[in-house]
Amino acid sequence: MRLPLDHPATPAIVLVRPQMGENIGAAARAMWNFGLDRMRLVAPRDGWPNPAAVAMASGAGRLLDEAMLSGDLPGAVGDCDFVFATTARSRDLTKPIYSPEAAMALAAEKIACGQRVAVLFGPERAGLENEDIARANAIISVPVNPKFASLNLAQCVLLVGYEWMRQAGEITHASTEMAGTDWARGEEVEHLAAHYDERLTQAGFFFPEHKAQSMRTNLRNMWSRMPLTRADVQMLHGVMRQMVRWAKRDD
Repeated sequence: MRLPLDHPATPAIVLVRPQMGENIGAAARAMWNFGLDRMRLVAPRDGWPNPAAVAMASGAGRLLDEAMLSGDLPGAVGDCDFVFATTARSRDLTKPIYSPEAAMALAAEKIACGQRVAVLFGPERAGLENEDIARANAIISVPVNPKFASLNLAQCVLLVGYEWMRQAGEITHASTEMAGTDWARGEEVEHLAAHYDERLTQAGFFFPEHKAQSMRTNLRNMWSRMPLTRADVQMLHGVMRQMVRWAKRDD
């Protein structure tokens, strides 16, 4: 589905009555780390703009410059089709509860269908009030230590941002830095195995005779089991050559 040009491609991050400018700045930085650039502020305690927020935001200052300021929560989310509220404790409200991962998967689906999504974060001291959560469609509950469930505002934003990036971005879950080399080809590993077999035979390594074949098989299996690069193979050839030279020198 092609979205309208003015349709946001990310959820809005709504900080409800944030108390410290430093935390607003840190939240902006966490947002921008994961491609979230729609910040909304509801009645920040120390007013707005806030120099402390700018100092903490570092390279994410643009998010603060473009942040939408609202005097109350209804004004901040009035244009949204679906609103999540973050909380770490039970609120005795009947609402669907999602993990950050599941919530951002749902957010991605809704945004792809043309809906506007917001995520609410409460003030640092006690989080969102029940009146705030009552205006949300669903709750995001972060799995934390029940003996110490309090999260810093920016930490909570970071967790949600990370899960958003996992759902919406191209994530490489595992890779190997090759450092200028390539994986060794089968024939190169075979040549290495033959080199070691030859030299170890000359050195009398495969002893006693009735165990020799089993030892050769285990050694060859080791070469196949190791994820060798071409540089690794060259180095191991060099190791064996040097050992042979050293042995001949002692002779």
